[in-house]
Amino acid sequence: MEYGMSSLSTSNTTNFSDRYGRLLPGLLLSGMIAWGAIQLGKLEWMQSHGMSALTLAIMLGIVLGNSVYGRLAPACGAGVTFSKQTLLRLGIILYGFRLTFQDIGQVGLAGIAIDALVLASTFGLAMFLGTRVFKLERNSAILIGAGSSICGAAAVMATEPVVKGRSEDVTVAVSTVVVFGTIAIFLYPVLYQLNQGWQVLGATPTAFGVYIGSTVHEVAQVVAAGKSIGQEAANAAVIAKMVRVMMLAPFLVILSAVLARGKARSGSGDGKASKLAIPWFAFIFIGVVAFNSLGLLPAGMVATITELDTALLAMAMAALGLTTHMSAIRRAGIKPLLLAGLLFCWLIAGGAAINHVVASLFA
Repeated sequence: MEYGMSSLSTSNTTNFSDRYGRLLPGLLLSGMIAWGAIQLGKLEWMQSHGMSALTLAIMLGIVLGNSVYGRLAPACGAGVTFSKQTLLRLGIILYGFRLTFQDIGQVGLAGIAIDALVLASTFGLAMFLGTRVFKLERNSAILIGAGSSICGAAAVMATEPVVKGRSEDVTVAVSTVVVFGTIAIFLYPVLYQLNQGWQVLGATPTAFGVYIGSTVHEVAQVVAAGKSIGQEAANAAVIAKMVRVMMLAPFLVILSAVLARGKARSGSGDGKASKLAIPWFAFIFIGVVAFNSLGLLPAGMVATITELDTALLAMAMAALGLTTHMSAIRRAGIKPLLLAGLLFCWLIAGGAAINHVVASLFA
């Protein structure tokens, strides 16, 4: 009996070691790329140009993925896949420690309405233009729309498990965020100067900061654009952006329900395919935000958690880059870039109109 128990214990230990031993090389590779991206992201030049650790991680991953990774893939594949799937979900959950429900109170009902209208109109436009005008695959349009309308690369990565998108589709969507979000960093200060004369969005830096937060793609890009105008604009921009980020969870739930209903109506796949694929990590994300709103954890611990979260998301982005081939991006063609460009124009012009109208209604 003792011998049998000992054998079972040894077998379980061996299985555990084999399973997670296979993940180690890929985790180390993703972790090394993430570490390099985080260090580069701390440089002043990178920060002033809105180049976050996530953006740098996918860029480094793509470079390595299209050069040396082919020889490392047999040993690292399992860990890289784990990074871009499991670690991604954990990273999205921990992202909740960056947010509180008090953020909503700081922008008020007007800020919430602006964010919601910008999100809904931008994503709706992405679906119409992407599938009807540019004839892109639905998943590609969804991913580009999510990145443009919510929070850039993080939204693209969070949406991928719901739509089960291909790596190249995800990378193309993230690339559009990088391109147009970077343009925004330099464009919005010019728009601010023009607005001083036009008064479309009011004369205060706070009003323009809400405009930045509700229309610029990435959090890092929002910070860079806001700080180029002033600290008051940067503070308002970040708060508006955080409220917009908080809308990611309900967006994923609604998207999952719509996709499931669409499959059921079309009769595609089997019975399981039409069931609601609930993104549980989105609910946990909301729970983390609620917990963080209570302020029970010391500020130092929250800061440590957010640093860990950045590392996990950077590992996921690095893994995505490693598994993306440039040939796949080239095959995607110019249409995704055109779609993202039109969405960018809408965020600037349509977003300004939404900000103006809502602010007037709540004045």
